[in-house]
Amino acid sequence: MAASLGATDLFRLVRKGIDVNAVRAHVRKPFRFLLCGDPALVAEFRMLLLSGHDDGAIPLDAASCLETIYPDAPLVADPAEVRLVVFLGRRGDLAGAQLDPLKTLRVPIVGITVDHASQPSGPASLPAPGTFGEYVVPALTKEALRGRVFIHMVDASKGVEIAVGRRLPPLREAVAAKLTRDAANNALKVALASAVVDHVPVFGVVLGAFASAGDMVAITGLQMMLLLHIQAAYGRDPDVQRMWQLLPVIGGGFGWRSLARELVGFVPVAGIAIKGAIAYAGTIVVGESATFFLEHGHHMSKADAKRVYDRTKSDAMRFARDLTGRFKRKP
Repeated sequence: MAASLGATDLFRLVRKGIDVNAVRAHVRKPFRFLLCGDPALVAEFRMLLLSGHDDGAIPLDAASCLETIYPDAPLVADPAEVRLVVFLGRRGDLAGAQLDPLKTLRVPIVGITVDHASQPSGPASLPAPGTFGEYVVPALTKEALRGRVFIHMVDASKGVEIAVGRRLPPLREAVAAKLTRDAANNALKVALASAVVDHVPVFGVVLGAFASAGDMVAITGLQMMLLLHIQAAYGRDPDVQRMWQLLPVIGGGFGWRSLARELVGFVPVAGIAIKGAIAYAGTIVVGESATFFLEHGHHMSKADAKRVYDRTKSDAMRFARDLTGRFKRKP
């Protein structure tokens, strides 16, 4: 059944499950980042986050999602919309800051220290709600902040990532990366579930062909929704027709899934791991390729695509070996 699905049939099946209205709803979700600390740095950081809109004008909903506060003053924002507090200062300022009133918000507090003599540094993971971490950067630029600050700001925005990318253009690359990882994890779950069905006696014989076709449709649907999500985060209104310009990206993922199904048939237990790993890596390729197109206005060169392919293939094989080892260790 899977082999009989042509590209047109596949697109028709997938399109039935695409919910453009849900994407539009995500775009409109409210959120707030609270900014405090050195007034000059707060103003500079605010302008950086609001820069990059296509027409050069700052939308009102973008400006309103960044709220400047004083730690000991009443908050203007709805506490339920607050996702993160950012404190900006220079060397030594964070140590003397009165952050206790902000801890009651139960959101992460990112303390950015601007030190021109330092290299970018910071905690490996987002601070827990109600706690703070210090991030040292030489300047408030996209290059200095994209390493950990932007990534952790997006990590704190679970459920509103698309709205964050839409309104704050410098965070779009980090948003696209998170959306891609989330979609890849979901593709992994679909692939592993259908691979396990293929190997259950009797059920595998009856359901195997349908599972193989079903996971192709499901994973392609995940990848196409990922394209819509990334487009929306980059300021494009969600439009299925516009996805045609990105559909060459899908072809790579389609080929990876075909290879995964073949490996499952020839390598029973290890194949389950390989199928899941390649579904994950194929979705990573889709997301990164779409992000590259929206960042640069053209598709990856063959050399760029090969680097992404080789890296994700290596990651997939390493994942498959690790998962296969777990299967072998089980009694």
